[in-house]
Amino acid sequence: MRNRHRGSHLGLMLLASQVFQMGLDNIPPVTLAVLGLNVYLYLFPAAPLMQACVSVQQAYWFKDWRRLLLSPLHHADDWHLYFNMASFLWKGTKLERRLGGPWFLYLLSVFSLLTGLVYLVLEALLTELTQDQSYSMACAVGFSGVLFALKVLSNHYHPGGVTSVMGFPVSNRYVSWVELVLIHLTSPGTSFVGHLAGILVGLLYTAGPLKAIMKRCAGFVTSNGHNSNVYYSSSGSSGYSGTGGGYSGYHQSPPDHTSRIPSYTGGLTEEEQIEAAIRNSLNHGEQTSQRRAPPPYGFRLSEEATAEDIRLRRLRRFDS
Repeated sequence: MRNRHRGSHLGLMLLASQVFQMGLDNIPPVTLAVLGLNVYLYLFPAAPLMQACVSVQQAYWFKDWRRLLLSPLHHADDWHLYFNMASFLWKGTKLERRLGGPWFLYLLSVFSLLTGLVYLVLEALLTELTQDQSYSMACAVGFSGVLFALKVLSNHYHPGGVTSVMGFPVSNRYVSWVELVLIHLTSPGTSFVGHLAGILVGLLYTAGPLKAIMKRCAGFVTSNGHNSNVYYSSSGSSGYSGTGGGYSGYHQSPPDHTSRIPSYTGGLTEEEQIEAAIRNSLNHGEQTSQRRAPPPYGFRLSEEATAEDIRLRRLRRFDS
């Protein structure tokens, strides 16, 4: 989350270049759709930034709750959009392939709403503790709170690894907290409380009751006669498992998708991880075209032709 100012479109062009280098076919549909929605709302905002950002004053005092929906999808400038979407491109591709599209979309919706709510609660607490009304008036906008929640989730699925932060190795268990402080120190315009809210929402999912509540809600919808087709990973393992009785593997992930994606940890910075993901996606496209097998019936056809040829020879010999 961040506070406002528009710039050139250089960041937007860099984002477009990165997307096309990765290849549209290599980006899962929900990730691509959410990225496209953020770009569209940057170019054609649903509301001016001062009417899209979320704060205690605007959302709670003035009851403008629609800001909870608008604020994650609007950005202050094109660089704000670029860095958020470049990070989301990496996290979204990996998590969507692991969790499945329907559950990932469900997850993003819940994370976006909850991050805003937790942000309001934290700002209200700070106002009460310090008696400083500026906390209630601080208005935040951007997708980075959701990204911090996704970072916690991604680190949860890859425990025990190490990430390099400014050249220093940091355990994945603590990397979100370290980045929270560093971003606040190096980028004063960012919202510390908004990023903290994202971390807390991620922890509510990985170590709290949020995941169980989401599964229960999804199961309730399915049990009431609606085929929600929501899939999730019930433990930390890869693959899909259905929420509601007897759905027969319609949505199935190719078994080698996750193995081709490099580990989230790997000692790389996030920028290096994004570059590695792009290279990996390009290599995947080359391998797919090279592995294209001959027509599956080619060998059978030659066998049938040989058998028919032998039969005709025998008939000719019998006639003679």
